[in-house]
Amino acid sequence: MSSDEYGEFHVDRVSGDEPLLPARVHRPADLLRLLLGIAGIALVLGLATFAHGTTQGLARDIGTGAKAAPPLLINLAGLTSSVAVLIVPVAFAVERLIKRDGLRIADGVLAAVLAHGVSLAADLWVADSAPVSIRDALTQPLENGSLSAPVHSYLAPVIAYMTAVGMSRRPRWRVAMWCVLLLDAFAVLVGRYTTPFAIITTVLIGWTVAYGTLYAVGSPNVRPTGQNLLAGLRRVGFHPVSALRAETEDATTPEHSEHPDRGRRYLVTLEDGPPIDVTVVDREQQAHGFFYRVWRRLSLRGINQRRSLQSLRQALEQEALLAYAAIAAGAHAPKLIATSELGPDAVMLVYEHIGGRTFDSLADEEITDALMHSAWRQVEALQSRRIAHRRLVGDALLMDRSGNIVLTELRGGEIAAGDLVLRMDIAQLLATCGLRVGAERAVAAAVEVLGPDAVADSLPLLQPIALSRTTRATLRQLARERSKREREAVLAASQAAKEAREEREAEGPKDRRTMRAERHAEKNAEKRALDEASEEAREEDLLAQIRRQVLLIRPTAVIEPAKLERLSPRKLITWIAGAFAVYLLLSQLTNFNLGDMVNKAEWEWVLVAAFFSALTYIAAAMSLLGFVTERVAFVRTVIAQIAGNFVKLVAPAAIGGVALNTRFLQRAGVRPGLAVASVGASQLFGLGSHVLLLLVFGYLTGTQEQTPTISPSRTVIAGLLTVAVLVLIVTAVPALRKFVSTRVRSLFAGVVPRMLDILQRPGKLVTGIGGMLLLTAANVMCLDASIRAFGGGDTISYASIAVAFLAGNALGSAAPTPGGVGAVEGALIGALTVAGLAGDTAFPAVLLFRLMVFWLPVLPGWLAFTYLTRKGEI
Repeated sequence: MSSDEYGEFHVDRVSGDEPLLPARVHRPADLLRLLLGIAGIALVLGLATFAHGTTQGLARDIGTGAKAAPPLLINLAGLTSSVAVLIVPVAFAVERLIKRDGLRIADGVLAAVLAHGVSLAADLWVADSAPVSIRDALTQPLENGSLSAPVHSYLAPVIAYMTAVGMSRRPRWRVAMWCVLLLDAFAVLVGRYTTPFAIITTVLIGWTVAYGTLYAVGSPNVRPTGQNLLAGLRRVGFHPVSALRAETEDATTPEHSEHPDRGRRYLVTLEDGPPIDVTVVDREQQAHGFFYRVWRRLSLRGINQRRSLQSLRQALEQEALLAYAAIAAGAHAPKLIATSELGPDAVMLVYEHIGGRTFDSLADEEITDALMHSAWRQVEALQSRRIAHRRLVGDALLMDRSGNIVLTELRGGEIAAGDLVLRMDIAQLLATCGLRVGAERAVAAAVEVLGPDAVADSLPLLQPIALSRTTRATLRQLARERSKREREAVLAASQAAKEAREEREAEGPKDRRTMRAERHAEKNAEKRALDEASEEAREEDLLAQIRRQVLLIRPTAVIEPAKLERLSPRKLITWIAGAFAVYLLLSQLTNFNLGDMVNKAEWEWVLVAAFFSALTYIAAAMSLLGFVTERVAFVRTVIAQIAGNFVKLVAPAAIGGVALNTRFLQRAGVRPGLAVASVGASQLFGLGSHVLLLLVFGYLTGTQEQTPTISPSRTVIAGLLTVAVLVLIVTAVPALRKFVSTRVRSLFAGVVPRMLDILQRPGKLVTGIGGMLLLTAANVMCLDASIRAFGGGDTISYASIAVAFLAGNALGSAAPTPGGVGAVEGALIGALTVAGLAGDTAFPAVLLFRLMVFWLPVLPGWLAFTYLTRKGEI
């Protein structure tokens, strides 16, 4: 079939069953159930640990009720359940084997064996290593003096088998099996052979192991074949001759990873009419993208995501409703003419055939203003009835034979949509068109159809997080290309300046004064050339260009991005790390008396620690100004360093301080590029000095008699070997080598020239180096004073304290928690303990040190931050 007639489809005739379908698939739903089962087991064990009284009371109540039950009833229930719990699974296995479905039985047997092993391991753990509260909750004293089994090793395999073979999908077998299990639970509970928590744990173990097994080995693929499709079409009144499987050209693009549940599409030829388009959706496709949809649902506010797990019936009804609603609104959309189920695990939707090509497949010259007007008119029709498409990307816009746009892929849409979602559709289509024809034409076409107000209202939604996954990936790629062009322009300007300087130096000898003056002038000219090249190469991204075009039409439009993100990966990691850090600190504080710490502290040393803590801000200001050639007020810089304490409370230490100092220098009159270079140079030099000091003090520490276990040779050799291994790995892997070389080139284009400028000013260099050394010394002395406040000054050397501080500070800078909370404390306590300081001294000393350098300065930091903000300094 020609591409003119059927668009950009690759077509494969369906003859008999379709090949290439995998025999097994790994369902995300199975993984989710596995995780839920693990969480359930953890919850039960947690309740058993912290609700010990409740569990004991529940066991007593069941024992009291058991005395009222007739013994004959209890014995009969136990006998019946013991026999039935074996007969029912075997009967189901025979029924499956007769129907030649032995693969499911094999999965069930594997799950049962694994569940039995997990049950035995759990029994051993409870008997030997579990806390007493868990053992009491899961076991019951028997008449012979022994304890009941914590996990029923015969019941968990049955539950795992029942779950893995899919008995829950067959109502009669499911009812029979659960009746047997409930009868067995009743017999053992009333007979006082187990506890309620043991029964619940057994069920959860069997359930969890079953889904873990299914996810690991995969479930049998039940996706319908082409022959199933033809049979289904005949059942709804069609007379198909052949079906052609259609796959789009962009089947490997990121969009398909975002929307893999779009279904398999077929072009079906009929005996008595025009061809039809059929979309088949099965359970596997429904499950794809589940975790991404869950994340979007959690991370975005004000945007209703479709349910993460929809039944096939719900998916069928939603797509049918949106197809009918779009046509009723006057939009061009494929007409839905029939729907049907294809067995229990798939559905099909039958549309009238529309030949055409997608927007993405069109050449640039084919995307005319009239074509974009047609796309915007479809959006206007949908929005007139408050229908949101939710996915206006290139492959959802189909140009038919008449040159009009037809909207496809309506499954993810929404009826009765809110204003936020409707404006998001406009923002998405602006980005889709802008990527192909540029911001000016895209905005002009949108304004001509929708009007300037509707387009201007969408600007707050014109942000990457509100756009589709494909659009975000394309924007990131364009950003990388822009950054590369800017770096290349700067490097070219730097190389040209270097060549010109070498040519002038080759002209002939000159006196020293003239050469010094010319060299100074050349440096200034080279710096101006680099700045000009950077400014000329800097380009706006597409979203900024669209905003600028809209502002030319509506200067009063609001462009501030709407706050859509509720949760980001960085924030989630911060919360998790923070919770873990708090847990570690609280676990330490439970065995620590704060009153004793206050009473034992020597307050003169506390005041000394406070003095050195205050000195760190002066040192930080010196270390920053030493790498700034422009004139910046020293007092304001000190205030900015104090404000950094407030920023550290809400951001990781390595990020908040850099951002604040860069902003401060820009507001102080330093050009943005130079401000970034100055802060980068300060950080780079600080990193080098940090590593050097750590090696030096590590060596000195190893030579101290107080810490003979720390060998200087081992420390230095281990560091050198680590660096050597990293260098070998980077040079051996092409991707890493390219990544590092690119970053190093960008570094030499910005930071290193700034450092060369500083090297020509000895006063600045001394200020920067002195500030960094003073900063380290002040922190070390503050930690030393904190140790002496609790009587530990004579048991540890200054070199060991310096090593502990440098290691803890490095770990705190890398930790994602605000200010390195948790990571710094743990590293400092561990390093001081290894160095020979007693644990009951190290812990309060570290708390006092962190109180001085992190927690107490928060209030002054907030005041300084507010002051600088009010003055426009940050």
